[in-house]
Parts: sequence; structure tokens; C-alpha cells
Amino acid sequence: MSLPFFEHGARRIQELVKPGMLCAFDFDGALAPTVKEPHRASIPPSVLRRMITLSEYARVAVISGRSLADVGVRLDFLPDFVIGNHGLEGLPGWEDDAGRYQTLCLEWERQLKPALADRVLFDSGIRLENKTYSLSVHYRMSPDRAQAEQRLLQLFSALAPRARIVPGNCVLNLLPADAPDKASALSRLFALSGASSAIYVGDDATDNDLAQLRRQGWLTVQVERSGESAAEFCLHHRLDVPELLDALVGRLGTARLASRAAPKHATAG
Repeated sequence: MSLPFFEHGARRIQELVKPGMLCAFDFDGALAPTVKEPHRASIPPSVLRRMITLSEYARVAVISGRSLADVGVRLDFLPDFVIGNHGLEGLPGWEDDAGRYQTLCLEWERQLKPALADRVLFDSGIRLENKTYSLSVHYRMSPDRAQAEQRLLQLFSALAPRARIVPGNCVLNLLPADAPDKASALSRLFALSGASSAIYVGDDATDNDLAQLRRQGWLTVQVERSGESAAEFCLHHRLDVPELLDALVGRLGTARLASRAAPKHATAG
């Protein structure tokens, strides 16, 4: 079980937060509040200001379930890396399989649309979103979410070809079975950036594959823990995110000053 960050995370901050680290974030639920209408999501000014400052001290990545085009226009700052579709879009070479993934999603959409139109089994609060390389089925507006989720999972089990189902916050995501996930995306970015350590801040089940890695030198934080979480630490509320960012910036600033003030080693003459 993850521990409250501000009660137990001080030592880990001292150990891992240092120049050369990679700071990675989910978008919905971490940087931006989760909203009933996803197209209205945006980063609050209090978080945006701190993300701009953090970008001056460390490499920053945003790894989102949204499509690359969707999340990109919502950031209002320039991260070093932006990854979309749960890790599928944005990594070097991702275009190699893009056509195949797009064809697969179109086939799933063709199978799902008639079934979701059946008002006996599925209510009008369920919405299918085609993100080109993955599908998302939202049921936040369904009057009986538990029933909607159960029926959707049963429907998805009959899809051919089979899909990898990634549950989220009132959403079920369908991805190609061999598509990268958030964990493999962060691992790749960690290697590409030559980072010395990493932190990932996410909010729901789509981030658990990443949190389960528990790699040495990585710090994982879940926002608003619901049930069991594989993350090392949790924030009680999304309103705690600015405080976490302040802690990161403060530690990175202190470490930078210390490195500048360190005496030069004398060389042998």
C-alpha cells in the first residue's frame, strides 16, 4: 500500500531529486482536474506556473492516455517529451506500427457501434471515442456505472482481434495487444534522456503498470488514492500537486546551488 507522501516521502526526495532527473506526469487527474466533459480539461494556473519553473530545473515528460494531438494543445508549456495514447504515440519510431494500429481500431469501432446503440443493454451516457490508435469508452455519465462497466467488459471480451483493456477513471481503454504502455514509455524516455533518477505522478489504474516497476532510482506518486495502488506514495488530494511541485523545485534549486558552490578539485602540476 502506498504511503502519504508528505508524511513519509522526505527521505526519498533527498535521495532522488537531483540535477539530471526526469519528472514525468499524467495529464488528467494529475496536472489537470478530471472533468465530466474531457474536452474542457485544462491545467490550473497554480500548477502551470510551477510546471514552467520545474522545466527550468529538470527534464519534464507528460505521458497521457489522450491522443498526442489532444494533450499537446492543452499543456500551455513546453515539456521535453509528450507521449500520447498510453505510451503508443510520441516515442521514436512509433509511426512504424501506426497504420496497423489505426486499422485495428477502426475494426473494433465497426464491431462496437451497433452493440452500444442497443438501449436495452447500454444507456445513452456511454460514449465511444476513437483516438486513431486506441479506443476509449467513457461511462462517467451512465446512471449505473458498475453495471455499465460490467456489460462493457463482457462486450469487449468478444472483440476480434482481442484488445488489451486498460481501465481508467470511468473509462475503459482498448489498445492493440502489442502496443507500448506507460511503463515502457517512461523506461524508454529514462534511457533516451540519460536521467539519473525519475519521478512519475499519476492518478488511476492506467498508471499502475508503471508504478509496479519499482525500479531503483524511480519515485512513483498517485494522486487521490482509490483502493490499492502500486505507487510508492500518494497525495490525499489533487490540490496537493502544487505543494509537491514546490518540493521538487526547492530540492532541485538547492542541489543546483550546492553543485555550483562546490570547490574545484586541484589538479596535479
